Amino acid sequence: MGQDFVVQVIYQGVILILLLSLPAVGVGLLVGFIISLFQAVTQIQEQTLTFVPKVIVVLLMVAFTSPWMISLMVDFTSSLWAGIPGMVR
Repeated sequence: MGQDFVVQVIYQGVILILLLSLPAVGVGLLVGFIISLFQAVTQIQEQTLTFVPKVIVVLLMVAFTSPWMISLMVDFTSSLWAGIPGMVR
C-alpha cells in the first residue's frame, strides 16, 4: 500500500461526498435564489420565509435521492472492503 493508493482512495471519497451533496445543495441554492428574488420584489424581509422552505425542500430532496445515495455509498464501501487484502501486501 503506497502513497498513490491512499491518495486515490481519498480522492474517490471526496468525489463521492461532492456527488452525494450536489442534489441537496443545488436545490437549496435554487430555492434560496427564488425566495430572495421574491423578497426583493415584494420587499418582505422575513428570516423564516427563507429558512423554512429551504429546509423542507432539502429534506424532500434527500428523501427522494436517498436510494441512489445509499447505493453509491454501499458500492464505495464494498470496493474498499474488497480491496483490503491488496492493501496489506
